[in-house]
Amino acid sequence: MKKLSIIIPVYNVEKYIGPCLNSIFSQGLDEDCFEVIIINDGTKDKSMEVITGFVCQHTNIIIIDQKNQGMSVARNKGMEKAVGDYILFVDSDDLLVERSLPTLLERAILFKADMVVADFKRMDDEEIDCYLRKPSIIQNNCDDIQEKTGWTMFLEDLNPRECYIWRILYRREFLASNNIQYTPGICYEDIPFLHECYLKASKCLRTHQSLYIYRIGHASITKAINKKTGMDFGTAIAKTWELKHLNGLSSEIKERLNDNIFAALSVLLYAIAHDIQHSSDKAAILKHLKEVAPDLHFSHGRKQQFVNFMYQKMPYTYITIRSLYVKIAKRCHRR
Repeated sequence: MKKLSIIIPVYNVEKYIGPCLNSIFSQGLDEDCFEVIIINDGTKDKSMEVITGFVCQHTNIIIIDQKNQGMSVARNKGMEKAVGDYILFVDSDDLLVERSLPTLLERAILFKADMVVADFKRMDDEEIDCYLRKPSIIQNNCDDIQEKTGWTMFLEDLNPRECYIWRILYRREFLASNNIQYTPGICYEDIPFLHECYLKASKCLRTHQSLYIYRIGHASITKAINKKTGMDFGTAIAKTWELKHLNGLSSEIKERLNDNIFAALSVLLYAIAHDIQHSSDKAAILKHLKEVAPDLHFSHGRKQQFVNFMYQKMPYTYITIRSLYVKIAKRCHRR
């Protein structure tokens, strides 16, 4: 029986997939106790050639090929294939902190936790190269761990602007029994997925031990929003908004969920004003959001009330004002 399934979507990462896999296979875990599920998302570079070298050395790698459909579909396919007690999602350009996984996995199994949420480090390529030469630069405290409910972690630990799914060990049965999956075919699928996990989890563990190294400073899907990704962001907001209808949520949880969704909406409205150049694209994104979340509204505090009024009554005027503000701010900054 496998204790862990590590799911890695792969698309055009030949420069990074080697260090990523090295960080997994140097964790010190017995290879009989975990599997690495690699979803080839129609990669066009030599990523799979690099992976083939690892397949020749390890017997616990499973490869799934698909045409390019994005991270959400790839991760869902990985979950369908997984047999481990726990699931860890790893992005193919990132790394795991040296020997961080065995302790967290052991604690997860011992407590039968639905989720184990760990810390992470942001590093650019140069910092990662330095880390790989000297892994001891990351000092980990393996004894720092707290037991919490999902709701408590939702209130205390979830930053709506950092919906990172890869810093968490998920109990596979918890995901399956609650039918928690990624919304297929969209970017920003992490937002509704992670919120749903927190709201439905019972027993969780929170540790400040660093599990994950998030590589920054290179091209990724998190670059400037365009029409397609803007509409995807709107769909993610709508899917998160639907969670307000879950049975039994406390008023405090509903209020925090409302605030988190408002934070996401604020990011999207800023991006429409800042990144989208054509008026027709701005209008298309706003129209899509209103279609997928027709009852979206906010009233917690004056800022929310103002933005809500403008979004509901004069969305294009509001975006135009935001666009002008961004242009003026840029000119002042240049001076």
